[in-house]
Amino acid sequence: MINTRDILETINMVENENLDIRTITMGISLLDCCDSDIDKACQKVYDKITTKAARLVEVGEQIEKEFGIPIINKRISVTPIAMLLASSGGDPVKYAKTLEKAANKVGVNFIGGYSALVHKGFAPGDIELMRSIPRALAETDHVCSSVNIGSTKTGINMDAVKMMGEIVKQASELTADRECIGAAKLVVFCNAPEDNPFMAGAFHGPGEPDCVINVGVSGPGVVRAALTKCPDGTLTEVADLIKKTAFKITRMGQLVGAEASKRLGVEFGIVDLSLAPTPAIGDSVAYILEEMGLEKCGTHGTTAALALLNDAVKKGGVMASSLVGGLSGAFIPVTEDAGMIAAARCGALSIEKLEAMTAVCSVGLDMIVIPGDTPASTISAIIADEAAIGMVNFKTTAVRVIPAVGKKSGEELNFGGLLGYGPVMKLHSESSQKFIDRGGKIPAPMQSLKN
Repeated sequence: MINTRDILETINMVENENLDIRTITMGISLLDCCDSDIDKACQKVYDKITTKAARLVEVGEQIEKEFGIPIINKRISVTPIAMLLASSGGDPVKYAKTLEKAANKVGVNFIGGYSALVHKGFAPGDIELMRSIPRALAETDHVCSSVNIGSTKTGINMDAVKMMGEIVKQASELTADRECIGAAKLVVFCNAPEDNPFMAGAFHGPGEPDCVINVGVSGPGVVRAALTKCPDGTLTEVADLIKKTAFKITRMGQLVGAEASKRLGVEFGIVDLSLAPTPAIGDSVAYILEEMGLEKCGTHGTTAALALLNDAVKKGGVMASSLVGGLSGAFIPVTEDAGMIAAARCGALSIEKLEAMTAVCSVGLDMIVIPGDTPASTISAIIADEAAIGMVNFKTTAVRVIPAVGKKSGEELNFGGLLGYGPVMKLHSESSQKFIDRGGKIPAPMQSLKN
C-alpha cells in the first residue's frame, strides 16, 4: 500500500537527489528483415523500426508527466547488424544510415546494434561490419556500436582484439573535429548481455523476443543521500541501507517498465538496476564510495567499497523485481561521473585502479580518455586485460576508451551532455605489440567446464 510518506520521499528523490529513469529501450528483432538485396533489407529495417517504435517517445513523455518521474532517454536496440550483412553483402554503412534515418524519424536519443558477436570466430559479415565501424560512427549521430570479442565459455578471440584496437583508434581519428565522439559510441565486450538497455553497448540479442521493453534505472544521488543519514554506522549497516534504497529505486523502474509495456502493447523484458552516474554534482558513484569513508575515490579501500556497493544494489534490486537483467550494479564511467572526474584530475584515480575496480563492478573501463598518440596495440592490450577479467570471473566486462587526438595526459576532452568531460589519463609507455601480434585465441578457462 502506497502511503503519503512514500510519495513525499519519492518526490524528494526526484527533485533533490537526481533520481530518474535513465532509459526505456525498445529492443527490436531484425531477423525477419534479412534479404539478399541490401537496399530491400534496409527498407525492411526502416519500416519495422519506425512501425514498432512509432509511439515510444510519446509514451515515455506521457509516463513522465503522469507519474512525475524523469525519463532521460528513449532508445532502441536492434539485432546485431552483422547478421543481416551475412545475407545481403554490400556496404555495411548503408545499414548504419538506415538506423540513423529511423532514429530521426521516431525521435530517440540513440540506436544501438551496429554490432558483431565474434567471441568464437568470424562468421560471414562480421569482419566487413567491424572494419566499417569508424566510418559508420563518423557519418551518423545516433548510431552506437559494440563488438563481443570473448566469453567465459569460448575464451578470447585475440584476432578480433587486435582489430578492435585499430578500429577504436580510427573511430576517434575520423571524428577528431567533434571531440573524438566516434570512439565514445563504441564498446568492446566480453560476456555481452543480450538485454542491456544502456548505450553504447545495447543490442537486441538473437535469443530475445521480436520486440521488448527494457528499463535502465539510476540513482547514485539517492544512495549517497541515504548514506549521509548513517555517518557512523558499521559497513553491515551501510550495506543494509543501500539494499533498502536500491529496492525503492528498482520499484520505480518496474512501475515505469510495466506501464510502458502495457501502453505500447510490447512484452516487458527486464529492469537493469545499474547505478548510472552523470556529470551533475551529487549524481556520482565515486561520491557514494567517499561517503563510506574514503577521502578520495581511487585510494586504498576503493575496490572493497565498490564491491560492497555493487552487491548491495543487486540484492536490493532483485527483491524489487523478478525481471532483473542487463548489467545491474554500479557503473564507473570516468567522464560521466563528477566524483570520478575530480579523482582522476588530482591523480588519486589511475587506470590501474580502475581496472582493479572493474573486477567487482558492473562493466569495465568506461568512458576513459587516453592520449591521442596511444598505439593501437596498446588499446588492444587494454581490451585483452578487461576481457580476461570478465572471462575468468563469469561477468560482463567492457572497454570504451577515447584516444584524444592531439592531446596528451593532463589535458581534457569535453563531450557535453550525459557523456560529460574528463582528463586524458596516463598509460604505460612499454609496448604490448608482440603479444597482440601473436593473434589466435586465449582458450576458455577451467571455469567454463560447468556442464
